[in-house]
Amino acid sequence: MTRVKRGVVVKKRHKRLIKQAKGFWGQRSNIFKRAKETLLRAWAFAFKGRKLKKRDMRSLFISRIKAAANSHGMRYNELIHKLKQNNIVINRKMLSQIAIYEPEAFEQLVNTVRS
Repeated sequence: MTRVKRGVVVKKRHKRLIKQAKGFWGQRSNIFKRAKETLLRAWAFAFKGRKLKKRDMRSLFISRIKAAANSHGMRYNELIHKLKQNNIVINRKMLSQIAIYEPEAFEQLVNTVRS
């Protein structure tokens, strides 16, 4: 049986990984072993960062809704509670968009839940 040499495959894999590590400092960008550990860590942080971004955005939406509700003489938690009571299903992202770009519509929404 003939011998299979895998030099080409390994080199291709190493090159692909090192190419992804471009811009890292020192050995982290050009030594395979260091580059791989750094990339694994970077991918973990990137995954975590995507989750944190969602959390931060939700917090921002809530702050915007709170500010808009306060300007109409209503507290944030009252507004959300009354929206649920009146079966008005709208997520916080859309509610904040309405509060910013269509203040008249937001005012109508507040008046609807108030009465």
